[in-house]
Amino acid sequence: MQVSVETLEGLQRKMTVQLPAEKVNEIVDNKLRSIAKSVRLDGFRPGKVPMKVVKQRFGAHARQEAYGELIQQTFYEAASGEKLNPAGEPSIEVKDDDKGFSYTAEFEVVPEVTLNDLAGATLERVTAEVSDADVEAMLDKLRKQRVTWNKVERAAQDGDQVTVSFVGKVDGEEFEGGSAHNVPIELGAGRMIEGFEQGLLGATAGEERTIYVDFPDDYQAEHLAGKPATFEISVNEVAEPVLPELDDDFARAFGVEEGGMEKLRSDIRENMERELSQKLNAKNKEKVMDLLIEKNDFTVPQAMIDSEAQRLKEEMKQQMQGQGQGSVDLPLDIFREQAERRVKLGMLVSAI
Repeated sequence: MQVSVETLEGLQRKMTVQLPAEKVNEIVDNKLRSIAKSVRLDGFRPGKVPMKVVKQRFGAHARQEAYGELIQQTFYEAASGEKLNPAGEPSIEVKDDDKGFSYTAEFEVVPEVTLNDLAGATLERVTAEVSDADVEAMLDKLRKQRVTWNKVERAAQDGDQVTVSFVGKVDGEEFEGGSAHNVPIELGAGRMIEGFEQGLLGATAGEERTIYVDFPDDYQAEHLAGKPATFEISVNEVAEPVLPELDDDFARAFGVEEGGMEKLRSDIRENMERELSQKLNAKNKEKVMDLLIEKNDFTVPQAMIDSEAQRLKEEMKQQMQGQGQGSVDLPLDIFREQAERRVKLGMLVSAI
């Protein structure tokens, strides 16, 4: 086996591998003999077809199979002998003549990573701690999750829940999905399009109102995006929020059977500190990785980037399907920057 290597642009290499004709012919003949044992042709008994006929009918096929086997057997052996580490699958071109069988393989190589000295480099560690105010803010959040609503006979204000029925119109015509009956809306929550919740401030039960709003330009329903709309609204009820007391019953609602609010506060702090520790570790790890990339710049094989980008795309696709968002064919380009970073870090950590 004769091997020669040509350095192309960047990490590209062109390797030519030449094998003697007798090696190819030996494999082809073996394949033809194997075919002759089982081939069935009209006018011949099984296994009795003359080799000349077998060669005429199946010679080209046997030769193609032989090429595939020879390339598989010799490519990585030849690359290893030339101290090359291929990145991804090579592009193969075959040549077969009287001198023998040869092929050229074009491929990228994995670069040898030489780590630069990090002496003198500094990182600012990200730190934080859970305060009493953080725990109280979390308790307040938990209280709001268990809010109840008390009907009131006054005008609606920010934070109230207003139950309404409405009919929406664009260009004077009702549109699909624009009508609803007895819908509770929390004022100030920001769940409706801009202007809708504000238009209910000061409303009282039994009142009829017309609200004028504009759908945002990026609204998910394209036929409504950017269009002005009117909503004819009937106010059915106004209710104010009632938050639960911070007592033993509240603590029991979160699985604390003994110790009351003191134990619940302790559990909340412990959980928050654990989450905070994980996030700080992730942030500081990311800073270390950024420093490694900054101090060790090198070219990554495009084949490895494409492979990692494809993997990230499949991960995102599965994640979206798991969330019930259906199958979306995302462009590979949006994953390439992240893929290059991950491949580069993988090579750096491997070198370390």
